[in-house]
Amino acid sequence: MRAWCVVLGFWCTMAGNASAQVLVRVGDPARATYSELHEALRDSTPAADSVLRVMRERSPAVLWRRVRAAIGGAAPWNDAPLALTRLAELRDKAYADSAARLARAIEAGQVHGPPAQDPSDLRPPLHAVGLERARGVRGDPAVLMELLAKVPTREYDIGDAWVLGRIPGSADSIEARFLAASDTELKVRWLTLLTFSADTSAIPLLARVYAAPDSFGVPARYGSRASDALLWIGTRRSLEALLAARDSARARGAYADPALDRGGYDFLANDSSAVISRTGKWLLEWIRELPAR
Repeated sequence: MRAWCVVLGFWCTMAGNASAQVLVRVGDPARATYSELHEALRDSTPAADSVLRVMRERSPAVLWRRVRAAIGGAAPWNDAPLALTRLAELRDKAYADSAARLARAIEAGQVHGPPAQDPSDLRPPLHAVGLERARGVRGDPAVLMELLAKVPTREYDIGDAWVLGRIPGSADSIEARFLAASDTELKVRWLTLLTFSADTSAIPLLARVYAAPDSFGVPARYGSRASDALLWIGTRRSLEALLAARDSARARGAYADPALDRGGYDFLANDSSAVISRTGKWLLEWIRELPAR
């Protein structure tokens, strides 16, 4: 499944085993469709309608049954992380407790998934359910400070990253730490965390990083983190910035090293193909269709 491949690449710059947290957006007229669980997801298709039903579900019990069905092999495996993502948004106390119990059972090896699926992949989204509940109980500032403090220690997972990206104002804190970091690995970690934030204030910095990663001390192979972030923001302005930054990067040879080529295509061509894979349309199509704001 493509989502696991995306996460594997992401996880190389974070910590722990490959796991999954879902970035999905469908039905927002102001932003591009986006999915890490579907190839070229488009609005008004059966797959998109299925996602919308989950992401608009307001009953924690319904979502929890979907998770358990996926673990038991009675529903598609992707239903589990998708339903947990929505469950986290609802911040229900009882199901936050249920998520914590299930996470402990998985860690203890007491839960078995369907063939070829590893229940430990669900630990980050289960963790995110508890973190979102903590935001409602303890407040954003306390949770934000705890999550930011985890990054230099590597003691964080993709559930932490997903929640961090949802906290208002977190992009400013991450940007500041990215710019101040002298260690290359830590700098890439901060940049990667911006791929979980849809805050439009990050657009100018992300475009500059993508166009000239070397100017920020970022190895060229990680420049795609900036394009990932601009795609997740998904507004017309962010996609216009991505298109312009790609042209600038090509003109200055930012990714010209043949070592960056994959499958007979250069870095920028491969990065461009990710647009249709994740959003269902090319950049120019989205720019024509999205409102100018």
